[in-house]
Amino acid sequence: MITESRVDAEVESLEVSAYTIPTDEPESDGTFEWDSTTIVVVEAHAGGETGLGYTYGPMAAGAVVEELLGDLVRGADASAPAEVWRAMGARLRNAGRPGMGFMAVAAVDTALWDLKARLLGLPLVDVLPRAHDAVPIYGSGGFCSYSLERLAEQLGGWAQEGIPRVKMKLGREPEQDPARLDAARAAIGDDTELFVDANGAFSRKEALGWAERYAAQWDVRWLEEPVSSADFEGLRLLRDRAPGGLDIAAGEYAYVPADFRNLLGCVDCLQADVTRCGGITGLLGVAGLSEAHQLDVSGHCAPALSAHALCAVPRLRHLEYFHDHVRIERMLFEGTLDPEGGRLRPDRSRPGHGLELKRADAERWAA
Repeated sequence: MITESRVDAEVESLEVSAYTIPTDEPESDGTFEWDSTTIVVVEAHAGGETGLGYTYGPMAAGAVVEELLGDLVRGADASAPAEVWRAMGARLRNAGRPGMGFMAVAAVDTALWDLKARLLGLPLVDVLPRAHDAVPIYGSGGFCSYSLERLAEQLGGWAQEGIPRVKMKLGREPEQDPARLDAARAAIGDDTELFVDANGAFSRKEALGWAERYAAQWDVRWLEEPVSSADFEGLRLLRDRAPGGLDIAAGEYAYVPADFRNLLGCVDCLQADVTRCGGITGLLGVAGLSEAHQLDVSGHCAPALSAHALCAVPRLRHLEYFHDHVRIERMLFEGTLDPEGGRLRPDRSRPGHGLELKRADAERWAA
């Protein structure tokens, strides 16, 4: 139940916790393998309310919050997350902002925005400059480690649920990818869009050759990180020469504003991860950049946290409904959202982003 506004408050304390959740089976993409995921949770307290934020990354991100950011945030104006964001960025100058530094900032910043909304007694989506009331999603998983049967089951299941676009990983063993793509296309049918993600597995010429095959043989519409996201010239080559109808995307490893600026002219769609790019304040900056350059934004992962935030992105394309994060967020939080017609719609009956940590359940996975 939404309560009355209490805006005159200072941040009283921060709590940091971390949880490591094993995957439901071993997972891999084109360049990495993993069997667990760690989430670092930050809770900010003020005026009898608690705001919650998090990032997916090592426990060391929590140490950055405790060692470098905590004393800065305590006593700050709980109604001014963007002001605190700038101060946190300045504090990290010598420690390093890109990477883990801005992941720590992201966890604190999202907690502060959630706290502000709760103090105002409003859903977060209505505290932000709302441009949409729901966020289109695409199902994401299809790991290279999956059997053909598991791949078809997962992607086909999303299509049957009404999610109109799905994504799979490839590039680890490229000679096996045609069979995997055949299985995926057969499972989802002709009406569901097929996306692929190489996670930087290819050289420029390899990626260009595969891009042509993906489009011609399997009607692939989205090719993510065909080359390393740090290879700006390679991404630009793919964007300029890939077949029509196949968009080139990158940005999930962009942290500070300059990272996003460097990708301008290199991609057809800019990805942004609210748990990496400095939180909601950082995402609003990305939204302004994309608007100025007439470039769409796609949200990367963390769907439970991203739905409210992405409603404030005018040139929003969609959000990655990532298997691992969907599973973890349902395990750890009350108030997660279920897709409706291929969209996530923020729950405007709850203050903030509506998430509450299930402490007893989470304790089992405490890192």
